[in-house]
Amino acid sequence: MANRNGILGLTIVIALISVYYLSFTFVSRNIKSKALTFATDAKGDVDQSKKQRYIDSLWREDVYLGHTLQEVTERELNLGLDLQGGMHVVLEVSPADILKGMAGGNARSAAFQSALKTAAEDKAASNKTFINRFVSAYKAAAPNTSLASVFATSTNRGKISSNSSDGDVIKMLNTEIDGSIDRAFQITQARIDKFGVTNPNIQRLPGQNRVLVELPGVDNPERVRRLLSGAARLEFAEVYLTNEVAPALDGLGKYLAKQDEIKKATAKPSATAAATDTTKKTGLGGLAAQLEQKSDSTVSDSSALAAQSAALTSLFVPMPQGLGVYLKDTARANEILTRPEVRSLFPADLVFMWDRKGTEGANNQLILPLYFIKKANGEPAMEGDVIVDATHDYDERGRPEVTMRMNGEGARKWRSLTARSINRPVAIIIDNLVYTAPTVQGEIPNGNSSITGNFTVEETKDMSNVLKAGKLPAPTHIVEEAVVGSSLGAEAIRDGILSSIVGLVIVLVFMVAYYNKAGWIADIALLINLFFLLGVMASLGAVLTLSGIAGIVLSIGMAVDANVLIYEGIKAELADGKPFGQAVQDGFKHSLTAIIDSNVTTLLTGIILYTFGTGLVLGFATTLVIGLITSLFTAIFITRLLLENQIKKGKVFNFYTGLTKNWFQDNHFDFVSQRRRFYIISSIIIAIGVGSFIFKGFGLGIDFKGGRSYVVRFENSVDADDLRSIMDTELGSTTEVKTFGGLDQVKITTPYLIDVTTPDADQKAEAKILSGISKIKGNPAKIVSSNKVGPTMAYDTLLSAVYAILLALAANFIYILIRFKRVAFSYGAVVSLAHDVVIILAIFSLFNGWLPWSLDIDQAFIGAILTMIGYSMNDTVVIYDRIRDYLNDERSRGQSMSTVINNALNSTLSRTAVTGISVILVLVVLMIFGGAVIRGFTFCMLLGVIVGTYSSLFVAAPIVVDLLQREKSKEPALTVADTAAPVAGKKIKA
Repeated sequence: MANRNGILGLTIVIALISVYYLSFTFVSRNIKSKALTFATDAKGDVDQSKKQRYIDSLWREDVYLGHTLQEVTERELNLGLDLQGGMHVVLEVSPADILKGMAGGNARSAAFQSALKTAAEDKAASNKTFINRFVSAYKAAAPNTSLASVFATSTNRGKISSNSSDGDVIKMLNTEIDGSIDRAFQITQARIDKFGVTNPNIQRLPGQNRVLVELPGVDNPERVRRLLSGAARLEFAEVYLTNEVAPALDGLGKYLAKQDEIKKATAKPSATAAATDTTKKTGLGGLAAQLEQKSDSTVSDSSALAAQSAALTSLFVPMPQGLGVYLKDTARANEILTRPEVRSLFPADLVFMWDRKGTEGANNQLILPLYFIKKANGEPAMEGDVIVDATHDYDERGRPEVTMRMNGEGARKWRSLTARSINRPVAIIIDNLVYTAPTVQGEIPNGNSSITGNFTVEETKDMSNVLKAGKLPAPTHIVEEAVVGSSLGAEAIRDGILSSIVGLVIVLVFMVAYYNKAGWIADIALLINLFFLLGVMASLGAVLTLSGIAGIVLSIGMAVDANVLIYEGIKAELADGKPFGQAVQDGFKHSLTAIIDSNVTTLLTGIILYTFGTGLVLGFATTLVIGLITSLFTAIFITRLLLENQIKKGKVFNFYTGLTKNWFQDNHFDFVSQRRRFYIISSIIIAIGVGSFIFKGFGLGIDFKGGRSYVVRFENSVDADDLRSIMDTELGSTTEVKTFGGLDQVKITTPYLIDVTTPDADQKAEAKILSGISKIKGNPAKIVSSNKVGPTMAYDTLLSAVYAILLALAANFIYILIRFKRVAFSYGAVVSLAHDVVIILAIFSLFNGWLPWSLDIDQAFIGAILTMIGYSMNDTVVIYDRIRDYLNDERSRGQSMSTVINNALNSTLSRTAVTGISVILVLVVLMIFGGAVIRGFTFCMLLGVIVGTYSSLFVAAPIVVDLLQREKSKEPALTVADTAAPVAGKKIKA
C-alpha cells in the first residue's frame, strides 16, 4: 500500500488524540464519583449542596495535566438529558410584543390589532416571516396608511422618520427583532450562568426567533420556568464605596474571627464535655458561650485585630469597587451575608450583588466581585424602561464605547442620579447581576451618555444589547419543553450500554462465523472504529444521547458493509486464481468506488439529518455522520494494514468457513423478468396504505400536532383504557393513553392548556395529571418525564421535516446523476426511495394502536425515514455500481439488457445479504434492549432495511432496465433483444 508509513502515523496520531480527549471523561467521572461519596451519609442519602461544594472547591484547581476541573468538565464526553436527566427548553421571543412596543400608542388601533391577529393565525398557512405577514395584513386592513405613520415614534427616532418608505420601515423592524432575539439569548445565558448548572447548552437557533436551552441534572422544572420566562429587569443604582461601609466591614471581620474561635473551641473534646445549659439555648459549647459574652474591648489588641483581618481576608478579597470572593467560596459567602447578625451591620438600604463575570486572581483562581448597591426601600434609582436606544461605537481615542439615549422622564432621573454620583460608580444591573459600574465624570443633563473603559468590541456590543433589553416589552415564551427524570436517565444508560454491548458482540461473532480469520481482522477494525468514533466525539465536544448510542451501534453495523465489499472483492480475485497478496491489492482497488459512492449517499442523508434535526434526531445524526467517516477510514486503511501485515508474515487464509463456503455462489435468480409481478405487489401495498391514510390516518406525535405528553410509571400494571377514561374526565378533552415500555408504564398525551403561555400553565397541567393518576386506587404512580410542544413549534417542526425529506431525495438524485451519467439511474433510485417511504407510512398507519410500542409520526420517525433513505441508497448505489461495470464490460456485448442486469444483481447478493443480516441483527438488539424511548424509532429503521433491500433489487434495478430499454428502442441500430433470461456467464469482479 502506497504511503503505508503515512497512514500508520496518522492512525497513531488519531489514537493519541482519542486517548487524550477520552481521558478527561474518566477524570471528570472519577471526581464526580468522589463528590457523591463525600456527600452521601450513612443512610445513603445524598446532600446535593454538599456535593456541589466539593465540586466548587476544585472548580478552578488544577486536577489533571495542568487543567482545572472546569476545563476537564468542558472537555469530557457529555451525556445528553435522556441519559442523565434534566430539562430541555426552547424559548421563543414574541415578535408581536416587540411590534407593540415599537408602535407605542399606535398599537391600540383596530387595524394594528387586526393585523397582529391575522399574522399569528396565518402561521400554518404561510412560511413568510412574522413581519411580512403583519405588513400584508396591515396593508389589507389600512390600505392607505404608510408604515412610517405607525412606527415613526420617539422610540425609533434616528432610525426612521415620518417620510420613510415602507421598505425602510420593514428593514428597521427586521433589524430590531433580530437584535431583540440576540438580547434574549444573552439574557438567557446570564440567567443560566446564575442558575449554576454544570455544562449547560444554550444556542440561538439559526433563522428563528428562538433560543435552545439544555440543562443537565436539573430537578426543579418550575424554578427553571420562572427563571427563563418573562422580560429581564434592567436597573441603574448608586454604589456604596468601600470607605463608606468600613465600620460594617470591621464588624464583619470581628464576627468572622469570633466564628473561627467558636469553631476551634467546639472542635476540642474538652469543650464538648464541658457543655452547660447554655448549649441548649445557643447551640454552642460552654467556651463558645463565654466568647459570645466577651466585651468588644477584649478584641481591641493587635492580635485580635490581626485575627479579624485574617478572618475577613480568608473569605473576601479586597478589590477596587469593594470586595470579591473566590468562585469556590461564593456559596459560603452568600450564606454568611444573609445571616441577620451580619445583615444588621450594614445600612438598611444596602443590597449585596455579584458581578456577572469574574476576574482572574492568584493561582488562576476566579474571583467574583461583590458590589454594595444602594436601593432605597428596595427600589433602584432608575429602571431600564427609560432607555430609547443604545449602540456600540468608538470614542475620540478609538476605544470601544457604549452610547445610550433616554426618554424625557429618564433624562430627568439620569440628571439627578449623575449629579449626586460625580466621581462615584453607578451600577447597571440586569436580573440582579451587575454588568458594569462606570464612574460618573460629571452631571449629564440630556439623557445622552457614553460609557468607556477597558472594553473589547464584543463587550460593548453585549453591553449595548443589555441596555436595550429594557427598551421593548419582549418576554420569552416556552414553546417546547422536555423534562427527563434522573431515574429514567439511569435506566436509559443501562439500556443503552446493554444494547451496545450485545449488538457489538453479535456483529463481531457474525463476521468471524462468516469470514473465518478474515472476520477477526474486520472485528479489530470495527473496534478501532468504535474507539476513534468516541474519541472524535469527545474532541468535538459532542453530546452522547440514547439515540446517539443507537447511532453508534447502527454505524458499526453499517461499517460492516465496507469490509464486506472489500472481502467479497478479494474472494472474487482469489476465485480467478490470483496469488493471495495480489488478490488483496486488487480487491481493495476494485471495491473502492462502490465503498465511496455508497457511503457518500448515506453521509449526505446524515448531514441533512444533522441540519434539520433536534433532540433525538440530532443526537443520532451526530454519531451517524462521525461513525461513517471513521468507518471509512478504518475499513479502507486499517483493515488493509492488518491484511498486509499478515501477507508480510507469509500467511494465507480463506475468506469463508466450512459452513459459508458455498453461500451465494453461482446464483442464477431471475430478477428482471419478474419485475412486473413485483410492481403489482408494491402497488397493492401502496394502494392499501393510501386507503389507510384516508380512512384511518396517522398517530401524530406532539412534535407535529402540539400538546403535552407525560411518561407515568405505576408500581403495578395499569389498564390504559381505564386511565384514559379518568383523564378525559379530569382534563375535559380527548386524551391519548398508550402503554410505553411495559404494562406498568404509560404515555399520556393531551392538548390541555397548550395555547396558554402563562408561567403557571405547566404547573396546572401537571397537577391535573397527578390528580388523574391518583384516582387509580392501590397503585401509586409518578411522572418520570414530560414533554411540551406549542402549536407554532409543531408547525415549524413539520415543515422542516418535509423539507428534510425532499432535500434528501434531491441530493441523492443529483449525486447519482453526477456519478452514473444517466437519468435512468437517478430516476430509479428516487422512485424506489419514494416507494420505501410510502410503504413504511402505510405500515405505520395500518398497525398504529395494534403494536405494543409507539407508531406515532414524530421527529424520531422522520429521523428513521431519513436514515432508511440513506441505507436504501447505500444498497442501491452498490447495485448500480455493479450494473455500470457489467454494462461497460466488453464481455457483456451482445447480451440482452435483462441478462446483463440479472448477472450484476446476482453478483451482489452476497454483499447485500451479509450487510443486511448484520444491520438487522443490530436493530433487533436495539428493539429488545434499547428501551421504550427509541423502540418506535428502531422499528422504523428495521422496516427500512428490509423494505430498502427489497426495493433495491426489485424496484430500483428493474426501473433502470425499463428506462434504458426505452432509450435503446429509440436507436434502431442499437436495439438489444430483451430475452429476460438469466445468464450464468463469467461475472465481473467487484
